[in-house]
Amino acid sequence: MHTVSKEIIPSFPARSFNWAMSSAMPYSAALMLAVALVPVTGCNRGHSADVLATVNGHAIMKPDLDKAYAAQLGEAQQQQQQPTHEQADSLRLNVLRELIDEEIVQQRAAKMNLTASNEEVDAKLAEMKAPYTEEQFDQRLKASNHTLDDVKHDLRRSLTMEKLLNKEINSKITVTDADVTNYFTQHKAEFNLIETQYHLAQIQVTSVPSPQPGNLQGSKATSEDEAKKKIQALKNRLDSGEDFGSIAMNFSERAETAPNGGDMGFVAESQMHADPMVFAAITKLKAGGITDILPLLDAQSKKTMGYSIYKLISREPAGQRDVNDPRVQQAIRQQLRDGRSQLLKNAYFEMLRDQAKVENFLAEQIFKNDAH
Repeated sequence: MHTVSKEIIPSFPARSFNWAMSSAMPYSAALMLAVALVPVTGCNRGHSADVLATVNGHAIMKPDLDKAYAAQLGEAQQQQQQPTHEQADSLRLNVLRELIDEEIVQQRAAKMNLTASNEEVDAKLAEMKAPYTEEQFDQRLKASNHTLDDVKHDLRRSLTMEKLLNKEINSKITVTDADVTNYFTQHKAEFNLIETQYHLAQIQVTSVPSPQPGNLQGSKATSEDEAKKKIQALKNRLDSGEDFGSIAMNFSERAETAPNGGDMGFVAESQMHADPMVFAAITKLKAGGITDILPLLDAQSKKTMGYSIYKLISREPAGQRDVNDPRVQQAIRQQLRDGRSQLLKNAYFEMLRDQAKVENFLAEQIFKNDAH
């Protein structure tokens, strides 16, 4: 979302090597189904002006498109970049296609009795609200221009999508030991680390202004004195045994890493030499250890811009990894599973589109008005 300025990011970037950390890519109906549907053209048919499209007779209404369009346009509007007439129409068509694709999926799930229940939605909502007080959650809703009903609506659709994909795709994917061995044999060089890698997490505090600090508490130091007091208070809590990831999520001011508990991924040793003080402190640690408070230096001026505390999660020495390494196995299995899942999703959604009857009245209107 929001990012802190480059001046306050450590001079070595967070970078992971492909087998060491595996994570499932997040997805949404809008991203997975962002393939254009061919609009049905023809003579005008009777329908309300507020009906912009239908999917198997189910209407997609103008207010729904307007809301989704405003959400996508929000960042450009904040930067005072108003789209041209053609750009606005193009964006509206893209957003409408996403709504059409989502509706196709939701109808399929309903037909298979896979629509998320009220209990499932409430459980997911409670999970979302857990890190916040009621007041903080309400403030976040207001800031995002969403109501609680909006959130429940979106949760129901995403949970329904997840249930459908688990039933129709994920349950059908298997990765055998032979698959893992064959992949490793063909990509052995990928598992040969040419230098030591350090898996790090960071808590960062700085007095440099930023739009959003990225942590759950919205906690931000606004002066050098505040930054010093805040980082010392956090170090005291760590020394008393509090969880590093929880502290980072709630108070760290590096927006890229705070939501992940401060996790920076794997950093190559050569990158860490850019800041000798940090490198020296980290190389003294055993896995699980944390550094003292360290100054955060501006990459160009070398002036102190804030303060950091680092945690060494693990150290991976250079050398060839073996196929029997559990982390190698896990990474390969996840990569093969993700690849097969994406292929099946593409084919599955293409089939759903072919089976659906879609009428895109907005596309017809734009074509009629702009074709000369």
